[in-house]
Amino acid sequence: MWFFALIFLVLFLGDLVWGWKTSMRVRRLPRPWAGFAMASVIAFAMLQAAGIILLFFGRRLDWPVETLFPKPIIAGVYIWHCLVLLPLAFLWFLWRIAAGVLRIARALSRLKRAETPQPRSENDVSRREFVAASLCTAPALLALGGTGMAAYQWNQFRIRRLTLPLANLPKALDGLTIAQVCDLHVGVFTRGAVLDKIVEATNSLRADLVMLPGDLINYSLSDLPVALDVAKRLEGRHGSFVCEGNHDLFENPEAFRKLTTDAGLRLLVNDTAMLSIRGVPVQVLGLRWGAAYGDPRATSSRGDLAIEGSMKELLTLRQREAFPILLAHHPHAFDFAADIPLTLSGHTHGGQLMLTKDFGFGPAMFRYWSGLYQKADRALVVSNGVGNWFPVRVQAPAEIVHLTLRSV
Repeated sequence: MWFFALIFLVLFLGDLVWGWKTSMRVRRLPRPWAGFAMASVIAFAMLQAAGIILLFFGRRLDWPVETLFPKPIIAGVYIWHCLVLLPLAFLWFLWRIAAGVLRIARALSRLKRAETPQPRSENDVSRREFVAASLCTAPALLALGGTGMAAYQWNQFRIRRLTLPLANLPKALDGLTIAQVCDLHVGVFTRGAVLDKIVEATNSLRADLVMLPGDLINYSLSDLPVALDVAKRLEGRHGSFVCEGNHDLFENPEAFRKLTTDAGLRLLVNDTAMLSIRGVPVQVLGLRWGAAYGDPRATSSRGDLAIEGSMKELLTLRQREAFPILLAHHPHAFDFAADIPLTLSGHTHGGQLMLTKDFGFGPAMFRYWSGLYQKADRALVVSNGVGNWFPVRVQAPAEIVHLTLRSV
């Protein structure tokens, strides 16, 4: 908790410092631009400071902040603080260190050469002030541009079609299709008309199975009825299956599990479901989030030890005569599913912010982050997810995965 409080304090003070420093810069611009620029900078800084206060304390005090304010405003607060201000504060800190070292070096150099600094002309001063004002205001313009990009993305997703040959797939199951609908994150950035689009797109695939590997909701259980309605409307010839994700459990793990089960969804929390497809027994295994004991919301619940322990428990339910499919929100479960030919995961959002296919948050945080991975006769499919917890994606588009299994 103290870590998040520290981050909040840094960001809040960053808003105030940026607003003060930038307003002092732009006030030197020619009139009437100076007045307009100062008012804009101060308004932006105050809006961002108020936004970070409301978001930080809103969840802790159960304020309906994320439903009261328009999505672009909330997105702007996220993007400004996470993608602009926080990196900016870090770079400013490094720059101050470098500037101090450079200043000392220049002072020593002048002493050696007994030189005096040359006066700058008035034009040089004006040019420097304009450049300084431009540099100070550029981060705000970048945040506004990012917010516009995010708003365009919220209702966009793709259908990613993959054909997967499996050596141990029974011949009768050749051509089996799966719609993998991960990370709905019903909440602040995934709500309204896009949910109907997701249902329509999924049902148009006419898949044999619909799999939802976790994160039906973004945070609040107040969004769960809408998420459950979406999940219940998804149509698979042989049914739909759900496992839990970390966001599902943020507010109240027991309540999420009970409400989801009571709604009639087949939620598998270290449990399995048996069904028959084309005369072949198929077993769907759903991995719990985290360890059997302790708080599933703790950081330790996403670690390999917790995943390995839960996998060992789940595998005791394995029916040898059935073809198994594992639903595991965290893709690292693949490393502990040695006897499972197919694992379906999400959680990574494809890395969310990727500069290239292999460089970004995905590979920095996960061993598997997007697409198809194979080991011997086993395969893992990691979906980028179709919803959003963070407002913007870069090189990691939202998606529904349509998977066709082939027997070889």
